[in-house]
Amino acid sequence: YIVTEFHESKGFIPCGFFSKEKESKHDFNLACIVVFPHAQKRGFGSFLISLSYALTKREGKTGTPERPLSDLGKACYRSWWSQRLLAELRVHPAWSVSQLAQETAIREEDVISTLQSLSLLRFWRGRHVVAVTPETVSQH
Repeated sequence: YIVTEFHESKGFIPCGFFSKEKESKHDFNLACIVVFPHAQKRGFGSFLISLSYALTKREGKTGTPERPLSDLGKACYRSWWSQRLLAELRVHPAWSVSQLAQETAIREEDVISTLQSLSLLRFWRGRHVVAVTPETVSQH
């Protein structure tokens, strides 16, 4: 998948792309993501991540990027996952990990690690429980 930008004088200029496997036994929804230097810091990376998850959701699945992630990849995904999960929790504060995963198409393991990094998850009676209030969500 390629994202371009249109300029009147130059036409369509490539800004970045991502690739994914058509069938992944590991639920990878993205194999490689690149944003070209001239297009960095303009939201194209976040757009490409959003697109990969929209496609995953359309397939009725959850997904995760292919591992290992670079340091920059980890930071980008953690930021994107945090924003997406917090947006859902503002509307649905009582949702479970599995409900968040299904709605966002983010694999449960990534939902769990992201909520743990935000201190919004507790382990109670052998399972993970989302522990949020409107105040805790608004603090992020």
